[in-house]
Amino acid sequence: MKLIFKGATRTVTGSKHIVETKKGRLLLDCGMFQGKRKEAYEINKAIDGIEPGSIDKIILSHAHIDHSGNIPTFVKRGYKGDIVCTHATRDLVNAMLRDSAHIQEMDVKYVNKKREKKGQALFEPLYTMDDALNSLQYFVSYNYGREFKIFDDVSVKFYDAGHILGSAMTLIKEGDTHLLFTGDLGRKNLPILRDPEKIDERVDYLIIESTYGDRLHDDIKNIEEDLATIVNEAIKRGGKIIVPSFSVGRTQELVFTLNKLYKENKIPQIPIYVDSPLSVNVTSIFRLHPECFDRETHDFLINEGDPFGFETLRYISNVIDSKKLNSMDEPMMIISASGMCEAGRILHHLKNNIEDEKNTVLFVGYQAENTLGRKILDGNKIVKIFGEEYEVKASIKRLDSLSAHADKNDLLEFVDSIKENLKKIFVVHGEEKSALAFAETLRAHTNAEVFVPKKDDVFEIE
Repeated sequence: MKLIFKGATRTVTGSKHIVETKKGRLLLDCGMFQGKRKEAYEINKAIDGIEPGSIDKIILSHAHIDHSGNIPTFVKRGYKGDIVCTHATRDLVNAMLRDSAHIQEMDVKYVNKKREKKGQALFEPLYTMDDALNSLQYFVSYNYGREFKIFDDVSVKFYDAGHILGSAMTLIKEGDTHLLFTGDLGRKNLPILRDPEKIDERVDYLIIESTYGDRLHDDIKNIEEDLATIVNEAIKRGGKIIVPSFSVGRTQELVFTLNKLYKENKIPQIPIYVDSPLSVNVTSIFRLHPECFDRETHDFLINEGDPFGFETLRYISNVIDSKKLNSMDEPMMIISASGMCEAGRILHHLKNNIEDEKNTVLFVGYQAENTLGRKILDGNKIVKIFGEEYEVKASIKRLDSLSAHADKNDLLEFVDSIKENLKKIFVVHGEEKSALAFAETLRAHTNAEVFVPKKDDVFEIE
C-alpha cells in the first residue's frame, strides 16, 4: 500500500489523500481549498495536481466543503467512479454541493458587475449548478459498522467520528494491512450528536487530523453559560449579533443551545434569524437522521419537541427577506453562512454591520489562515469585503467551546485507545505549527513513527 498526500498537508483545508492499493487507487476526501481567493481558485481548479482518471474510488469522510467541495470539479474533469460515504453524508452533500455552486455563481455575478464597470477581466465560477448536479449521480452510501468490499481483497468500514452528522472514520483493510483515516474527529458531549465511536479492530497505520493539536478547548460544560453572557452583553448595547456559522453542525448546535437558554429564561426573547438556504435544508436533513443523535437530543425530542425550532426563531431562504434584515435596527441575532466568511450571505451582513460599534460579530468555529473570518478575529482594523474596505468597529467575540474538532487531549486519548499495534502515524489537517507540535507530542507518547507530510510526499506502507 502506498500513501500520497495532496491536500490538507500543514494546512486545514482542501483535504485530499491518495491510497494506492494493489487493486486500485482511492482518494480520501476531495475538499475545496479555502484561503486567498486567487490562490484558492488556482489550487482548486488544478485539483492539487491529481488526474481524475487515475482515481478509481473516492471515499468521503464527511460533508464539510473543505472535505467535499471540489467533487464537482473532479467529475467535470472526467471522474466517473463511485463516491463512497455514509447515508447522512450523502444527503448533506446533495444540499451542500448545490449550494456551493449557487453561491459561486451569485458571488461571481455580483463581483463581475463591478469589474465590468471598471473594464477589468471577468471571473468564472469554479463549477456551476449543472456540474454539481452531475456529480451527485456517483454517490454510493453505507451504514456505520457494515464492512464492505471496495475492490477484491480491499474492504472498508465506517465508524462514527462524532464531528458532524454522518461524519466517519474510515478503516481500510488490504490483506493484513489496516489503515485508519480519522477525517475530522469530534469531541465527547457535544450537543446533538453521539460521541466518537471506539475502534474495535487493529490499526497498523493512522492518518489523523490535528486542527487543534497544540491547544485545549474551553470546557464544553460552559457552552450555555458562555453563550448567554455574550448574548446578554450584546443586547445591552442595543445592537445586532452577527454569527458566521457553518451550515452543517455548528448552526444546529447553536440553535439547540439557544433553544435551551430560552426555555430556561437565561436570555431575552430577541428575534433570531438563520439566514442561509443551506442551513434551512441541512436542518431538515438532521431531522431525517435521528440514528446519529445522542441520548440528550432523543430525550429533548420526546419531552420538549423540535430541538431546531422555537417561538422567536425564523429560518430565511428568500433573498428579499434576507435583505430586509439589514434595514432593521432592533436587537437581533443573525446566523449565516459561510462559517469562515469566504462566501454567501454572511458577507452582506458583515458589510452592513461591521462598522457599527453597537453590533457584535460572534465566531463559533475555526477560521483558517487568510480567510476573512481569520483576519477579523486576528484584530485587523480594516478588512476587504467584495473588494471594498470596511473599518471593523463592531465588538468581536469568540466562542471556542462549541468547536466540533477534538483538541490535543481528545486526540491523544483517541490514539491511546488504538496505539497497541500502531507502526506509523501521519499527521494532517492542521496548520503547520499545530501539526508539528502534535507530532512531537505523539513521539513522546507512542512507539509509532510519526510523520507530518508535505504536499506530494509519498510513503510506502506494508
